[in-house]
Amino acid sequence: MALEGRAAGPVTLRERAASGPGRGRPGRSSARAARGSWRRFASNPVAVVGLVLTVLFVLVAALTSVIAPTDPFSFAGTPFEPPSAKHWLGTDDLGRDVLAGVVHGARTSLLVGVAVAGASLVIGTVVGGVAGFAGGKVDDLLMRLTELSQVLPRFFLALTVVALFGPGLTNMVLVLALTSWELTARVARSGVLAVKELEYVTAAEALGSSPGRNLRTHVLPNTIAPVVALASLQVGGAILIEASLSFLGLGDPNVISWGYMLNNAQSFVRRAWWMSVFPGLAIAVAVLGVNLLGDALNDFWNPRSRSGGESG
Repeated sequence: MALEGRAAGPVTLRERAASGPGRGRPGRSSARAARGSWRRFASNPVAVVGLVLTVLFVLVAALTSVIAPTDPFSFAGTPFEPPSAKHWLGTDDLGRDVLAGVVHGARTSLLVGVAVAGASLVIGTVVGGVAGFAGGKVDDLLMRLTELSQVLPRFFLALTVVALFGPGLTNMVLVLALTSWELTARVARSGVLAVKELEYVTAAEALGSSPGRNLRTHVLPNTIAPVVALASLQVGGAILIEASLSFLGLGDPNVISWGYMLNNAQSFVRRAWWMSVFPGLAIAVAVLGVNLLGDALNDFWNPRSRSGGESG
C-alpha cells in the first residue's frame, strides 16, 4: 500500500515542464505509435499517390547526372527528331535532347520550390510565432504587416521585379519567398495561441523559463507540423510561378527549366508535339505530387480531420 501511494504521488512542476507532451514514454510504445501512424498514412490512397509522385520527382532531380549526363544545351542529333530508341523524348528545333532538358529542368524546379518554401517557412514561423506568443501591440503590428503583404499580387510583383532587375533564379526565389510567408505566419500564430496556454508551458514559465526559450523549446516544436504541411503545398505554387515566368521569357536563359522549354516549343506545337507535351507533363506530375502529399500531410496532422475520420 505504501508503495502504491508513493507511486501515485503528485507530479512536481519541474517534472511536468521537463516531460512536455509525448516525452517519457517507453521506446516500444513510440515504435508502435510510429507504425500505427504509418499505417494510417498509407491507408490513404491520395497520400500514397502524392508520396510516390513526389519521390519520383525528387529522385529524377537528384540523379540528373546519371539519367541525363549530357548538357541539355548541347546538340544531340538532328532537329525535330521524334521520340525513338536513340532519343526517348525526341529532339527540339536545335537538335537538343528533350529528355536531358526535362531531367535537368526537374533539378531547377526542385531548387526553386524548396528554396521558396524553406524561406517562407522560416519567415512565417518566426513572424507568426512571435505574434501569437507576445500578443498585444506586437501581435497587432505583425498581423497588419502580414495583411499588407498578403494583398500584394505575387505573380505580377515577381513579373515586375524580374523585368526590372533582370532574369535570374536568385531574384525569382527572393521575390517569391518574400511574398509567400503570410499564410504560414497565420497558421503558426493560431498554433502558438492554442499551445501557449497548455499546462506544461505554464509550468515552464513558473520555473523561470524565459519567454524566448519557452517559445523555442516548448511552443514552436509542437506547432510545426501544420506549418510543414503548408510549406509542402507552397513548393507546387513556386514551381508553377517559375514555369510561368520562364514561359514568358523572364526566366534565367542560362538555366534549363520546364517553362523555358515550353517557351521554346510554342512555335512548333504542330510540327513537334513532343517539345511541349513532355515538359508540360513534367510540370503537371511534379505539382500534382507535392500538392497531394501536402493535402495528405495536412489531413494527417489535423486533429479535427483525424477525429472526424475516426468517428466516421
